[in-house]
Amino acid sequence: MAEKVLVTGGAGYIGSHCVVELIEAGYQPVVIDNFSNAVREGDVPESIHRIEKLLDTSIEFHELDLLDQPGLEKLFKKHSFSAVMHFAGLKAVGESVEQPLRYYRVNLNASMNLLEVMQAHRVHNLVFSSSATVYGDPQHLPIDEQHPVGGCTNPYGKTKYFIEEMIKDHCKAEKDWNAVLLRYFNPIGAHSSGLIGEDPQGIPNNLLPYVAQVAIGRRKCLNVFGNDYDTLDGTGVRDYIHVVDLAKGHIAALKKLKEDCGCKVYNLGTGTGYSVLQMVKAMEKASGKEISYKIAPRRGGDIASCYADPRLAENELAWKAEFDLERMCEDLWRWQSMNPTGFSNGTAS
Repeated sequence: MAEKVLVTGGAGYIGSHCVVELIEAGYQPVVIDNFSNAVREGDVPESIHRIEKLLDTSIEFHELDLLDQPGLEKLFKKHSFSAVMHFAGLKAVGESVEQPLRYYRVNLNASMNLLEVMQAHRVHNLVFSSSATVYGDPQHLPIDEQHPVGGCTNPYGKTKYFIEEMIKDHCKAEKDWNAVLLRYFNPIGAHSSGLIGEDPQGIPNNLLPYVAQVAIGRRKCLNVFGNDYDTLDGTGVRDYIHVVDLAKGHIAALKKLKEDCGCKVYNLGTGTGYSVLQMVKAMEKASGKEISYKIAPRRGGDIASCYADPRLAENELAWKAEFDLERMCEDLWRWQSMNPTGFSNGTAS
C-alpha cells in the first residue's frame, strides 16, 4: 500500500508540483490548503483538479487552515501519515515588510500547530519548505549550508529562520524525529504540460511571473527595482531553479528521512546566478515578445546577489538540478500562453 504523505499548502505553486512528483514516485498525497493563494474549482483547487486530469487519478483534498488546530487533529485521527511536507505559509518578501505581525502570526503559529499535532499522533518525519532568505545578505558566494543564518533582511525570511530553529530544537529533544529543511533559491518555470504553474493572486511579487504577464499583455511594463547594485549590470542577481527540479528534490528528501537522518539542511539551487536583465532577455527569447521595463528604486529587504552552492544535496541526496535557463523560460512561457489569466481560465484543454 502506498505511503500517505500530508502536503500542507499543496494547492500552491511549489506544493502542486510536488504533488505531481509524489504521485509519480508511488506515494499517496493528502493535500490541505486554505485557498489563500489558490483558485477554487468547486470544493477543490483548480491546480489539484488539473493534476487529477493530467495523471488520471483522484487526490484527497481538504480545505483546512493550519491555524485550525482542532481541524488538523481530526485529519491526523483519520489518516496514518508516513511523513509531512510543509509548504503552507505567507510568502511575499515585500508584503512581509509592510505586514510583519501578520507574517509572524500566520507562519509561526501554523507551524507550531503542525509540529504539535504531528508529535501527538507520532508522525515524526518532516520535509520543510525553507528559503535562502534565511542567509540574509551573503557574507560569501556561493552560499553553502555552513553560511551563517538569521541575519535576515525581511520578516518573511525571519519566519523561515524561526521555523527552522523550532524544528531543529524539536529534533534535538525528540530523538526519533527526522526532518529535512530545504532552503530554496528562486523557483521558476512550470510543468511541461502547461496545466499547472505559478498563478499569483493579484500583482505578482516575484520577477518571472511578472515578466511573463508583461509578455502576454496582462501588464504594461516591468519595474526593475534598482540598477545600482554591485553586479554585472547593476540589477539583482539570483539563482533560478526549475520548479520541477525543486519538486524532485523533495522526493529525494523523503528518501533521506528513511535513513533516520535526524535534522538535515540542504540548499536547492543550480549554483548559477542570473541578473534581472538577463532574465528579461531570456524570457524575450522564449516568448518571441519584447518585454518593456523601467528602472525603479530599490525595494526594502532586497540584496544584490544570492546564489547557491548545491553540492551537499548532490552528495547526500543524489539530487541535482537538470533544467537550464532556456528550458525554465520555455516551460514558463508555455504555462503563461496556455493560461493567459492563470487558473481562472478554467480547465486548460
